[in-house]
Amino acid sequence: MKRRIKVLVITALTLVVGFASFNIGQSAPDLYSKLEVFNNMIQIMNRYYVDKVDWDKVMTGAYRGMMAELDPHSVYIDKERFKKSEESFSGKFQGIGIEFDILDGYITVIAPIVGSPSEKLGLTTGDKIISIDNESAKNITYKEVFSRLRGPKGSRVDVTIRRNGVKDDFDLTIIRDEIPIYSVLSSFMINDETGYILLNRFSRTTSDEIEEAMQSLEAEGMKNLILDLRSNAGGYLEEAVDVLDKFIEGGEVLVYTKGRVSSANEEYYSTSKATHDRHPLIVLVNRGSASASEIVAGAIQDLDRGLVVGETTFGKGLVQRQWKMKDDSAIRVTIARYYTPSGRLIQRPYDNGTEQYYKDIRDDAQNHVDPEKDDRPTFPTKSGRTVRGGGGITPDLIVSLNIELEQATIKLLSEPDRFVFTYASKYASENKQLSSDENKFIESFDLSDEMLLAFVSLVEESEFELDKDALEKDKEYVKNLIKAEIAAAFFGRNGRFKVKIQKDNQVQKALELLPKAKDLADAVLELKEN
Repeated sequence: MKRRIKVLVITALTLVVGFASFNIGQSAPDLYSKLEVFNNMIQIMNRYYVDKVDWDKVMTGAYRGMMAELDPHSVYIDKERFKKSEESFSGKFQGIGIEFDILDGYITVIAPIVGSPSEKLGLTTGDKIISIDNESAKNITYKEVFSRLRGPKGSRVDVTIRRNGVKDDFDLTIIRDEIPIYSVLSSFMINDETGYILLNRFSRTTSDEIEEAMQSLEAEGMKNLILDLRSNAGGYLEEAVDVLDKFIEGGEVLVYTKGRVSSANEEYYSTSKATHDRHPLIVLVNRGSASASEIVAGAIQDLDRGLVVGETTFGKGLVQRQWKMKDDSAIRVTIARYYTPSGRLIQRPYDNGTEQYYKDIRDDAQNHVDPEKDDRPTFPTKSGRTVRGGGGITPDLIVSLNIELEQATIKLLSEPDRFVFTYASKYASENKQLSSDENKFIESFDLSDEMLLAFVSLVEESEFELDKDALEKDKEYVKNLIKAEIAAAFFGRNGRFKVKIQKDNQVQKALELLPKAKDLADAVLELKEN
């Protein structure tokens, strides 16, 4: 039984290989001829071009163009972007530990990261960092924030804080530390029996985070689980396999790959480690669910471990292996394709070019195919249910998110000034008595029309042109967003998402379908026992 989990969905093995080690093969003469043309072009540009050639810029463009001609997911990554990419999936970085935005020209704390130096010192939602090491932080750029606040573990940074409701600014000395990058954004009990886990990436710590969340929810009495993979763009294959291994008994093929060379062909099996294989399970997906998310959703569906609900996923099923270059840049080259246990190819077609490939994903047509006219290939699940191929994972029940906002409202909510956050953090700082009972707040607090008027006044104090008619049409949605941000200020991320799912029709439909998920789980268990 083979279960080699060394190739990654997005950030693959880092290998340093000299070009001389490659066997170019039968096309060598033609390729050498083209390399000679490329070399001639470089010589001519270097000698005759009217200005001095910026070779870093020109060659970066050449590298990117060459990779783009292969497929949408084979890419060249310059060394600066490569470093950031590696960090985003490594599970940690070193700094002070805040989620932030730049509002009114200052770094504004959206939330301190749990366990970070900032949380331990009591930084809170809405705090503004107005100076760093005795230098004004007014009109700081995002790039400058990272360079001035991140730094080696144990180093210090002095900041001045401006806080809502506090008359005078005050100084803090923060000692930098390792900051974890969490992939489980939120986990909590929706009701007495149903747990909810929101997973936003598959990083190196995802499997451990899922296990911790599951044990915590089970201690609270969880019998059913909703696993939210919406807008989860993927990550490490090994973590996707390890997550599946918690829910699926040993001996099952979870995903396999096929490539042009035999070394790219892999099969990934579940082991006997399944510790949560009896909870009825629903996986939520949407168009932003890609790669590792699709591997998880596809295996859960094909092996009848649970139901998939939401929208057809992105359809990113190409395996990239990563090679690090001598200048610390890297390339990711597609070496194989991913297939679900039933044999479905996850990858969407990309024959019409990269631009059309990404344009197609914005078209909802594939989410609403008439079953009688659906000519996509069919595949049997383990128990004989029929699922569709053709790219991406098509849910067992397609449920589109029912948010249809006025364009003016979308513009309001996407403003860099983040009016909802600003109003909510100020309101929370002035009404701390509401934070004494989380359940009561989540269940009973309603945003009054007077509060909405106060929000309107805040917006009108800026230079933003507010469309009051659009806001009136969308006011219930905006009210819920404001309530969610107030909850986040009081209770952290879980508070925000507990409020948001109350108006989330995809989550509410998943709750309705839990009896069907239980029937499916029971049928699979009965099949195993017989």
